[in-house]
Amino acid sequence: MLVRAGLKVVTASVADDGNCEIICSRGVRLLADAPLVEVADEDFAAIVLPGGLKGAECFRDSPLLVETLRHFNQSGRIVAAICAAAATVLVPHNLFPVGNMTGYPGLKDNIPSEKWMDKRVVWDRRVNLLTSQGPGTAIDFALKLIDLLVGKETAREVAAQLVVAAGIYDYRD
Repeated sequence: MLVRAGLKVVTASVADDGNCEIICSRGVRLLADAPLVEVADEDFAAIVLPGGLKGAECFRDSPLLVETLRHFNQSGRIVAAICAAAATVLVPHNLFPVGNMTGYPGLKDNIPSEKWMDKRVVWDRRVNLLTSQGPGTAIDFALKLIDLLVGKETAREVAAQLVVAAGIYDYRD
């Protein structure tokens, strides 16, 4: 969806050996564009952590990714996380001591109750943090990210191309 919005998207692998092949929890194979070490210092507007518990655990255990997230936060750029990523990566490393968030409902207890928002998509503009709950909220999550990066009109156009009905994130307003 981000590519449809005209954004340059670079996928990166956190594998220690530089391997760019990623095998997802359901066996789907993806090929990252580069190892994170090769692109971590580039000037991206946002960093997005996809969901899935095993992937989130790999993210959590990557010192380079954690430092990259910390740098994005400190520089005021957008950090976005969906599904297990908020509870598994952001919270354990205390990357957002202030900031409301959501995540996969089954991991709700891993997010401090004062930060948890029981919503499909949460945008906390105070800290430039975008979070979402899971696969069923991914379209709303992506549309909100498009809105933040290039504007509501582009989010509307992408939603129309995909024949998406308005969800929790109402890009039509």
